[in-house]
Amino acid sequence: MAMRQGALRGPSDYSQEPTRHPSLRINAKEPFNAEATRRDLVASYITPVDLFLKRNHGPIPILHDIDSYYVTVAGLIERPAKLYLNDIKKLPKYNVTATLQCAGNRRTEMSKSRKVRGVGWDVCALGNAWWNTAKGRKKEKRCMDILQLTTWGGAKLSDVLQLIGVPYHTEITPSGGKHVEFTSVDQCPEEKGGPYKASIPLGHATNPAADVLVAYEMNGEVLKRDHGYPLRVVVPGVIGARSVKWLDRIDIIEEECQGFFMQKDYKMFPPSVDWDNIVWSTRKPQMDYPVQSAICSLEDTNAIIPGEVTVTGYALSGGGRGIERVDISTDGGKTWFGAVRYQKEGVPYIAGDISSDKWAWVLFKTVIDVKGDTEVIVKAVDSSANVQPESVETIWNLRGILNTCWHRVRLLTIHNLRSLL
Repeated sequence: MAMRQGALRGPSDYSQEPTRHPSLRINAKEPFNAEATRRDLVASYITPVDLFLKRNHGPIPILHDIDSYYVTVAGLIERPAKLYLNDIKKLPKYNVTATLQCAGNRRTEMSKSRKVRGVGWDVCALGNAWWNTAKGRKKEKRCMDILQLTTWGGAKLSDVLQLIGVPYHTEITPSGGKHVEFTSVDQCPEEKGGPYKASIPLGHATNPAADVLVAYEMNGEVLKRDHGYPLRVVVPGVIGARSVKWLDRIDIIEEECQGFFMQKDYKMFPPSVDWDNIVWSTRKPQMDYPVQSAICSLEDTNAIIPGEVTVTGYALSGGGRGIERVDISTDGGKTWFGAVRYQKEGVPYIAGDISSDKWAWVLFKTVIDVKGDTEVIVKAVDSSANVQPESVETIWNLRGILNTCWHRVRLLTIHNLRSLL
């Protein structure tokens, strides 16, 4: 059993798992992986904790003594340190609204084209939270009152690293460190019982504007076990696989992390690569996620009465890129019209504007008039003019990651209520 300091440990079995919300769609029980239903996901701009994506690779770690818990910061730096939770809490807080998306979001759909390996996910393998790391409590409360938001709390990683002698905007340390590796305490079969780990470039980690966080709160309360209690990393605009939970170590290293999930998973390969000819070293670990959208007010196939149908869903893009358009088609993609995009109620959404949350999804809404059987299609365009591809076949890959093709749902009309009986 993996132990550390006697404070935080990763169990070897699933006998002490936390309680989960009964409405979650369970995709795997051990390890536990689940997502919200489509309608629940977009019922609010900020995802409630209980409905937030649950993505795990092993049993959920257990903290036995908060006072003796610390994070080791070491590697190619001059001043290695042990930082206790109170040391992190003494650093300034900042408000960052960020969507975390699993790279396997919409994997089930991709698998229908050609079989892939991995946990099956519908369109809800993501969630949007206000990571509360803001200076000043007064501003935080005002925003909560207006938006009815809940918060995550923590410190910027750039401040944590500066605390131990690594200045802002450092690309390489004097000892040759170029990457920041995060190590958990969970036990992952893929790591032969070792912990989950991942890394990001040092320049990314030390850039305050990148808003990389070391978080200890969610929804104004202490992190729940499923979401990384007592400390986790949040890397906005990047696939969720780099936001390591149950933080044990932060190491400054010369090369990117050599762990399984950086080197033999979460890499984007072309459709021609299969399990017989794959060479993992030919691709870099995936970081940013591409532009994505999905319809959430409807299932894949829906029986409806002819008339007006409301279509809602989400759109997002990685790297802090905003959403310029959400396009809807009801004629197979021959013609398109725009859906209304929004984040905060009553505040117009403008991609890249200071009033918008750059790391967060947008929700969209439109109303269509349905007279007969219809296929509804959505695609999004981000602020760099990136657009979702039409076909899943063009982006198919053996691990089923980054499925960002046009999302389609079918409406089958019924002409009277008797046909429902």
